[in-house]
Amino acid sequence: MSIWSPGSQFFKLPVKGVVKKYMGYIDQYFLFPLDVKRRLKECPDDTLFVFTDQAQGPWIPLVSKRNHVMHCHDFLAQWSALGLIEENKVSWTGKKYQRFIRNGYDLCKNFISGSYKTNLDLQKLTSTECIALNVVYNGLDQMYQPVNTAKGKLGLANKIGVDLSQGYFLHVGGNQWYKNRKGVLELYVAWRKQYGNNLPLIMMGADPSAEIYEVLVGSAYKNDVHFISGLSDAYVRYAYSGATAFLFPSFAEGFGWPIAEAMGCGCPVVTTNEAPMTEVAGDAAFLLEKKTAENETHWASDGAKMLQKIFELTTEERVEVVQRSLENVKRFDADVALNKIESIYTKILVGV
Repeated sequence: MSIWSPGSQFFKLPVKGVVKKYMGYIDQYFLFPLDVKRRLKECPDDTLFVFTDQAQGPWIPLVSKRNHVMHCHDFLAQWSALGLIEENKVSWTGKKYQRFIRNGYDLCKNFISGSYKTNLDLQKLTSTECIALNVVYNGLDQMYQPVNTAKGKLGLANKIGVDLSQGYFLHVGGNQWYKNRKGVLELYVAWRKQYGNNLPLIMMGADPSAEIYEVLVGSAYKNDVHFISGLSDAYVRYAYSGATAFLFPSFAEGFGWPIAEAMGCGCPVVTTNEAPMTEVAGDAAFLLEKKTAENETHWASDGAKMLQKIFELTTEERVEVVQRSLENVKRFDADVALNKIESIYTKILVGV
């Protein structure tokens, strides 16, 4: 096996800003194809070319007549470029760039999508008669298993210096528009206002963006919201295991792995009632409406009722929720995923 990727010959030139970005494009779409064409002459006929991401569409034409397969994770950038995602505006040049990527899909003959939602999106975006449209879930990392709840709370509390003994709400994610971090804060604030409880909110991931920070500083509960970054996987596991609930009200996802991670650690999950979040969550999550312009006046208030419902779960009810979660994530098995991918690769090579 060998990995082919663009170099950074032009990107290393001493330029800045948008010019530097275009220098990278020269490396990717001019120099790299020349290098690929040269190397193809040395590749035997039974070589399989694996594209690890749908953004690599422009390079499909280089091997369209050879054995190849593309792994697809999400098409959020494509839908945004087509003007179908209101929350994420794309510039004119961005639209042209995504069209450039999408053109490659029509020459691809084999795809593996990470979810049925992604697979459905792919079918809408390509006009080709594909040889194979496959769906294979990735395998959940084995580290995401339950830790005793008290141990999880204490382990995280000792690390970040916050009293978590009574519980806490948790979010894990970055500042990307589709993660709806602002919505997480809105849910938490509404819950605090409506029910008078004072559990803290832990936001693990990137530091808050300017927009998120503005929402935070305007809140009466800002001292109970803690942004945490740079912790090891072990502490992420503690965080999931000790949380009262995991809040994941995304607008969209390619898959939504934090849902599976939280469930794997025995944490109740609140997420959006839209695919692919529902695909990952199965029947084991508490589902919210997607936040829209039509429901934004009551979305957080309705969500707060759900948080309170989880907060008031009896021991027996919480055990039932946890058991459903653990059963659900059995679907995401690494060995099963690898075996399926190997089988697909083999079929491509033998022409099945």
